Order: sequence, then C-alpha cells, then structure tokens
Amino acid sequence: MLRLYDHQSDAIERLSPGSILVGGVGSGKTLTALSYFYEKVGKGKIPRHKGDSFSPMKINKKLYVITTARKRDTLDWIDEAVHIPLEITAVDSWNNIQKYTTVEDAFFIFDEQRVVGGGTWVKSFLKITKKNQWILLSATPADTWMDLIPVFIANGFYKNRTDFIRNHVVYSRFSKFPKIERYLQVSKLIHLRDLVTVQMHFVRNTVSHYETIFCNFDETQQKILMTNRWDIYDNEPIRDISKLCYLLRKLANSDPDRLDKLKSLWTRHNKLIVFYNFNYELDTLRDFAKKNNIVSGEWNGHKHDLVPSADSWLYFVQYMAGAEGWNCTETDTIVFFSQNYSYRIMTQAAGRIDR
Repeated sequence: MLRLYDHQSDAIERLSPGSILVGGVGSGKTLTALSYFYEKVGKGKIPRHKGDSFSPMKINKKLYVITTARKRDTLDWIDEAVHIPLEITAVDSWNNIQKYTTVEDAFFIFDEQRVVGGGTWVKSFLKITKKNQWILLSATPADTWMDLIPVFIANGFYKNRTDFIRNHVVYSRFSKFPKIERYLQVSKLIHLRDLVTVQMHFVRNTVSHYETIFCNFDETQQKILMTNRWDIYDNEPIRDISKLCYLLRKLANSDPDRLDKLKSLWTRHNKLIVFYNFNYELDTLRDFAKKNNIVSGEWNGHKHDLVPSADSWLYFVQYMAGAEGWNCTETDTIVFFSQNYSYRIMTQAAGRIDR
C-alpha cells in the first residue's frame, strides 16, 4: 500500500498550480507531486489508512514530466509512478523542453530548477505555462531574486523581465557590466515568493558532518600573479580582473598538496564522490586515479559512467552536470575538490548521499 508521510500529505493540501514544491533532498518530492496530480488535478483518491483503496481519477488530463537527463535515463519517475495507478504521457529532459511548447490543456511537472535567466529553456517554459497547469520541484529554487523572474512571470505577477527589473532592480552606475546594486520593494518580493513556494518540513534521519581541510599552494607563484599581473600558464599579461581571479583559483586548485589531501581521505574512506569545476581539475584527478591504480568513473558533459561497483573507487562529478537528480547509497563521503560559486549547487551536490 502507498504510504505518504505527514509532511507529504500536508504539502499536497497546500499545493496549487503554479507553485514551487520546496523540499530537501530525499524528502519525497517526486511521490508528492504525483500524488498531488492524482488527487487534486485528476480528482482521484489515494488511500491514507489501512483498508482504503485507490479511487480512479475523474478528470483525465495528460501528465508531462520535464526533469534532468539522468533522472529520465534511470527511469526514476517511472519507478515512482508504479505506486499510483496513473500514466505519465512523457518524461523528458530540459534539453528537449522545446518539443512540448505546442501542448495544451495538460499538466506539467518541472523537476529541478532550470528556469533561470532568459534563454531558450525559460522561453519554452513560459510558452508551456500559458496553456497548461504546472508545478515546479526544487530543493533550492533560487540564489537571487533574479532567479525567480520566470516563475513570477508564469504566475502573472509581472508582464515580462523588463517589468520586474523596472520595479525592483537598481543597477550600479559605475560598472562596465550590468551589476545589481540593490533591490527595491523587497517586502513585496518576499510576499510573492511565499505565495508560490510550498515548504516540505520533515525530520531527516541522516546527520551531515562537514570537515574543512586546508590545502597549501605556491605562494611565490601567487605573488607573480598578484603583483606582476602575469599569466604564469600562457606566459602573457593578465588582461582583466576576472582572468586574475580565474588564475588564482587555478593555482590553488591544481596544487599537488590538494591531491595529497585527497589520498589521505581515500585511505580512510575507500569510496569517494569527488565534485570538481574545471577540466584541468578532472585531468589531475584522472592522473591521480591512474597513478594509484584506483577504479574511477565520471559524470560530466562528455561521459556518463555509472557509480563504480568495485570495493574501492573514485567517482568524479562535474558540478553543473551532476549536482542534481541522482543519489548514491554506496558511500557516505563526498569530497568537494573545489567549491562552486552557487549556494544552490553546493547544497544540491551535498545531498547526493544525504538519504
């Protein structure tokens, strides 16, 4: 029998079309969203007590799920839908969202927050939401107010992106690029955010333990970068501050001491998920695994290896490609070889073992 936890039942009652279901990793957002569709959209009934049975849906509406490529390929949504007598019309990735812009009078579940900025995905999302009901699932829906613009537009709070910016955004006058200085009417933004978000409050059984490990770096090379503004890798002047910051980060992240610390961790925890940002980090990690005869796998934009099944392994995951939409119960340790700029991405990455 399908069993919903109290926090899931509570979320179903509070959800409405156009909402963002916010729940930590492992909170059961998938099953909650499917149950909401079955009960509130399709007007069916899900058994809550022993002896109850499913009542069929009275409204037959097509269900589309837009999720990550990984969750599509691993059939996560299909596996969850087995518990409820409903049929999902299509489960596809965000990369193919354009295929569904002509669909009308259906229900869409958008899994993981990908509608940020003003690109093709956002434009397709807004076309879909004009003609269909929808909800969005995410553990971390936004880093800034700008990230919520598409959701606000889809709910009719603003006409377009320009309307939002005109009302709430103040740009710096002394910057060479569009740099946001502050937001206006923040209390209104908080009110609108609270209108569209449905929090799932639940007690987690797992406890996260974070350990900060300090690594050395070449201070002499750092002085060359900082004082002389000289690119030690391409042997040329550094053109701007962004390149300087990139090179300082590369100097720190590629220092051999960082690999020594990784080896020390691997001797204590022989199964490690290692998150990284840049290709040069991946190259050093590959060499490290090969040199130490460690079985390794990768998940990035080019390779989609499964988690190794050996007794000892390293699994290299690029933040943007693999921070969301999968979980691993084979290990209890994640190494952030370098840190990502986004709080949302870091939180999602940490949740891969938080089950």
